[in-house]
Amino acid sequence: MTDPAVERDAAEAASAFSHPPVAPDATAAYGEHPDQIVDFYAPRAERAAGQPHSAPLVVVLHGGAWRAPYDRQHITPFVDFLARQGFAVANVEYRRGSSLPHQDVRGPVAGRWPETFDDVAAALDALPDLAAGCLPEADPRRTVLTGHSAGGHLALWAAARHVLPYDSPAHWRLSSAPPLRGVVALAPIADFTVAEELGVCGGASAQLLGGAAGFEERRPYADPAALLPTGIATAVVQGRSDIVVPEAVSEAYVAAAAHAGETVGLTLLDEVGHFPLIDPAADACAVVSEEIAQLAW
Repeated sequence: MTDPAVERDAAEAASAFSHPPVAPDATAAYGEHPDQIVDFYAPRAERAAGQPHSAPLVVVLHGGAWRAPYDRQHITPFVDFLARQGFAVANVEYRRGSSLPHQDVRGPVAGRWPETFDDVAAALDALPDLAAGCLPEADPRRTVLTGHSAGGHLALWAAARHVLPYDSPAHWRLSSAPPLRGVVALAPIADFTVAEELGVCGGASAQLLGGAAGFEERRPYADPAALLPTGIATAVVQGRSDIVVPEAVSEAYVAAAAHAGETVGLTLLDEVGHFPLIDPAADACAVVSEEIAQLAW
């Protein structure tokens, strides 16, 4: 007998990945490594009357459990969807895990320590200048971060760089809050302790931090649930039927924020799993766009 939840997840994934990749309007490098690049998408529509040359900048960080086989291409239909809603969009690539199994795990390892975090910090620092050259329609003063799954984690982390521990790498930590309108995290791996308890993505959170031996030592520098409060407007969108990153992970992050004295919005979507959030054919994707619009416009 098949599991209905697994069948639903497979069907939703097939729909999300059925759209062909969408080529960017421009691409720029923020470093020398081949993965240190950002693709830019110009707004396809004028969302605000009288502002034909100014659109909020939405920065997208893709998911894929921080593993090398999953790059930014799979999220380009979602990126194009946002551009068609009138946003200027930056689709960030970053170094992910090795394709060779190690650390006593099967299959590709999740993430690189510290390179994954190096890249996200460098990309966000470089974006205003890169966008000015590649996407003049973008208004960096109205920047919203969004990310799906592992990318949702990275979006939350990037918004919390000013509250990183003082002994964090200097190029990670900001002296003041980043100039963001806010963050919309989509089914994020937002609480590493709960994610590991649930075995999310095959223990990807621990792999990202270099394995079980370094998990507790490095978690204060990497886990969004440990980096609160941020003072940045934050919303989480989560499907109640998600079996990839279960609802409990987002709820744990929201609870951690409340314990730290901060309110994080949580939108729970009934009968929605992991992938409709980035599927332009799904109603959930329109909900995501509206969440972003509430912060951006």
